[in-house]
Amino acid sequence: MPKQKKSAKPGEPKDAKAAKTQKGSAAKPKRAKALKPKAKKAAKALKPATAAETERLLSSEVVFQGSLFRVLRDKLIEPGGYESERDIIRHNGSVVILAMDSSKDKKDPWIVVERQYRHAAGQFLWELPAGKLDAGEDALAGARRELAEETGYSAKKWKPLVEYYPSPGFLGESMKVFVAEGLVAGDAHPEDDEQIEFRLVKLSEVLKLIENGAILDGKTLSSVLLYARINGGKRKK
Repeated sequence: MPKQKKSAKPGEPKDAKAAKTQKGSAAKPKRAKALKPKAKKAAKALKPATAAETERLLSSEVVFQGSLFRVLRDKLIEPGGYESERDIIRHNGSVVILAMDSSKDKKDPWIVVERQYRHAAGQFLWELPAGKLDAGEDALAGARRELAEETGYSAKKWKPLVEYYPSPGFLGESMKVFVAEGLVAGDAHPEDDEQIEFRLVKLSEVLKLIENGAILDGKTLSSVLLYARINGGKRKK
């Protein structure tokens, strides 16, 4: 007997079987793999500038000269060949002192902080001791001088923590941060225009103040947080 063809299922189109056969034989399209961006290696990305990456100064004019800084109007060719004109504040640089007493608790030392009014910010700020360097002054010598002037403290042990530029878009000032330990109390002798109140606060409490937004001074934020990160400092619960 001749074989009978199987009928299509009720409700199924006549060409459904053929479609299924074709589907089985047709190759499935491959999904395109998402391309992951390749991150540059840090060692390559952080290479120091080469001669080809430095600027070429065309002219420089002093447009303001004050007791603390001067403003220059520079015309230059920047790396990459772009010619520009920049107004830059030039400054001798500053030092910041993270002075601490760790004699009783090395993991949570006492930190010297100051409170003084800052006209530019329009408010009182809590800060680390700091000050400007005199022309040609050694940074460590300047740090010793500023700590003694503002707080009366001297320190037996000094070590550099970091150097950074607080606002390099227009300000040429660099700030060198030192850690001072082994504090010895003395008499403060701040400058005539400095009204400074200082006290010792636990590192854990300073970190808590930072978390709560009570410390707004940039040099204090960067110095304390970096020190805590390097030394594994954590706020106590």
